[in-house]
Amino acid sequence: NMTTPAIFEQYPTAYEMSKATFDELFPLIKSISYPNNKTKHLIGMAQKLVHEFNGEVPLTVEQLITLPGVGRKTANVITSVIDAQPNMAVDTHVFRVSKRLGLVKQTASTPLAVEKELIKHFPAALIHKAHHWLILHGRYTCTARNPKCRECGLQQFCPYFQKQLKKQ
Repeated sequence: NMTTPAIFEQYPTAYEMSKATFDELFPLIKSISYPNNKTKHLIGMAQKLVHEFNGEVPLTVEQLITLPGVGRKTANVITSVIDAQPNMAVDTHVFRVSKRLGLVKQTASTPLAVEKELIKHFPAALIHKAHHWLILHGRYTCTARNPKCRECGLQQFCPYFQKQLKKQ
């Protein structure tokens, strides 16, 4: 969020970014984790957008994951946020919360397995919103180290909370 304004000021479209050199773009993102790879990915992504997608961001997961630096999670975020497609991005919060709430089996060991199970539990029209609900719940209530179970409105449905009660 702090770096994108300067990047977009200098490179407002994929066309401009596709012409950037590593040495020109790197200083704008050097404060971000893994800046070397991200610089290469941004330039490669812009070049592919220009050459294969007429400078437009594609709106299918399958096309997005062909872009350098774009994995399934990012592709799901883009399609669900921009186009309200029923795609579920699974980050660490979604992974943790969905298991604690019993929305997925404890044996679901990969983000893709969790994604496939989760989309069965929500109407298609709500999946793009459910991703945000799970993230926010994991960020502010069902935190990794010290979950705020006593404050949680989902106690009666939560296997994790029930397990914690039995330990006391």
